[in-house]
Amino acid sequence: MRLDRITANLPHDVPLVTVVMDATRESETGNQAVLTRWKDLRRGLEGQGADGATLEALGERIRTISNAAGKYGRVLVGARGEVVLDCTLASPPGADEAMVDRGVNALALARVADEHVRYLLVTVDRSGADVTLFESATASEVAADLVSVEGGHDELTKANTGGWSHRRFEKRAEDSWERNAEVVAAELDRIVSERRPELLLLTGDVRARAMVADSLGQQAREILTVLDGGSRAEGVKPEAFNAHVADMLTQFRLRRREAVVNRFREVHGQDGAAVAGRDGVLDVLRRGQVAELLVTEEVAGPPSSLANKKFWCGDDPLQLGNHTDVMEMGARAPHEVRADLALGRAALAQGAGITVVDPASVQLPDGVGALLRWSDAATPNDHLFSQSADPHREGRSRVGKR
Repeated sequence: MRLDRITANLPHDVPLVTVVMDATRESETGNQAVLTRWKDLRRGLEGQGADGATLEALGERIRTISNAAGKYGRVLVGARGEVVLDCTLASPPGADEAMVDRGVNALALARVADEHVRYLLVTVDRSGADVTLFESATASEVAADLVSVEGGHDELTKANTGGWSHRRFEKRAEDSWERNAEVVAAELDRIVSERRPELLLLTGDVRARAMVADSLGQQAREILTVLDGGSRAEGVKPEAFNAHVADMLTQFRLRRREAVVNRFREVHGQDGAAVAGRDGVLDVLRRGQVAELLVTEEVAGPPSSLANKKFWCGDDPLQLGNHTDVMEMGARAPHEVRADLALGRAALAQGAGITVVDPASVQLPDGVGALLRWSDAATPNDHLFSQSADPHREGRSRVGKR
């Protein structure tokens, strides 16, 4: 799961204040509970040296009631006196957490990315379409963009004239529908190429959406899902339709996650370019080999199962490990960093994705694994270590890979 859409606008030259909290307000006392949690978190941030202007901006945003209903979480990042990221989570975190650091909390943002889907919702009729680009996993979120596409061909109704002229009028109407569908499809192809949505949801008039679907190019067709219930006309029940959209997005997210897990199982089972376990993942992160970091929900946190463990790190995020390792890598001023934060930042520094997985779906020792860009003789082989009954062989293998 790539995080660059989320991290692209985050500053890199100043400390970031990251807040992950339960933002549920469904009870009568819910609002006061959120404000009390924020008060406790703010006190901790003040102790970490967070600047007052950024804390005020975060507090003002937290006091603003979200459109989300039921139990949910919230991830906010602030810097330079403003909120630079504000995202909801479908469920509250296991614990509230707030920190000040020069790097991002990559695993917290990976949870956001797991629920984040960039998708086009296209509602068509025989004259054109309404196209909405969303940057969220919920249909209730504010749309990122909206455009109406009109085909321009207005012979839309088949004339019931009878006689020899009937077929001619019928053909003219169908030609207009087809030309309008082609105009809509061309615009969708352009948007898909430029904005790169992961999913294209097509709804509306049954005949019109079939013609639009047939006219789409390959790139748009590959991400197309057709769903019932939407219409450009009045009378649509938005609650039922939005629930249908939310269900489609949930299914897509599960498929997206499962695709990564299946790939890991396949490659790791063949002793290919994949490793599991903290030590192996640490080695391949330092070598810049990681294409996708896999972490269980317990590792992603908060609270993270790795939060109480520390790595020594240098200024380069790939300089991590024990103190000796980091010094040998040329670090000038090594410092200790929480293991979960260090692993996540090393993944982002080499352009890797991060996928949060259900621990029941795949066996990951220490809750971490990695799909690799490449593998060579120096790449850790955790199958070799775990399957060998000879402890001296294991020791020799480890020495040989240093």
